[in-house]
Amino acid sequence: MTETGVVLEGVVGLDFVGIDPETGKEGSPMVLLDNDKQELVIQGLKADDALNAEVGDPDSAEDSDLDPESEYWRDWTAMLREATERGVAVRRARIVSEPVTLYTRYLHAMTPVNTAAGEDVRWLPRRDACDLALPGADFWLFDDRVVRFNHFTGDGDWADPRTSDTEDPAVAKLCATAFEAVWERAVPHERYTV
Repeated sequence: MTETGVVLEGVVGLDFVGIDPETGKEGSPMVLLDNDKQELVIQGLKADDALNAEVGDPDSAEDSDLDPESEYWRDWTAMLREATERGVAVRRARIVSEPVTLYTRYLHAMTPVNTAAGEDVRWLPRRDACDLALPGADFWLFDDRVVRFNHFTGDGDWADPRTSDTEDPAVAKLCATAFEAVWERAVPHERYTV
């Protein structure tokens, strides 16, 4: 991963690609294209690998647009395809309570959009994670080095601040170890039913 400095709107050579549609059009990660280097820049960082762990159970379901080419998904799926085509591994693990909430049903129904674009997604019932040491918030881990935590309120809305970042090696190691433990136990999307 390479530091690229402060990203300002309108900076020559950087084009906005999109953000993860699950962030409600705000939050993380924002993706830009560095035209000079032909590299993706993820909120000031170029990722070689990205992991996402979702440990919460929000109970609201928004728009249920499942067309990967729709305006809602287009930028995210294009970014995923480009990243995975150049060898970036994008894995997402969802730890969920069972019986699942309406929102988890929504996530499950829309996951084929993610997998078709190149994400590898797995599901772990919360009861199977009881003996794992897990961070207390959803996170993205880039290249086993940079962690972006997503912060939510008790009712599933974004908290203020929405995210926090760290490059603390101990935190990155905790998140990487937790993710791999979840990944090892989790069920691939195509085999997990709700």
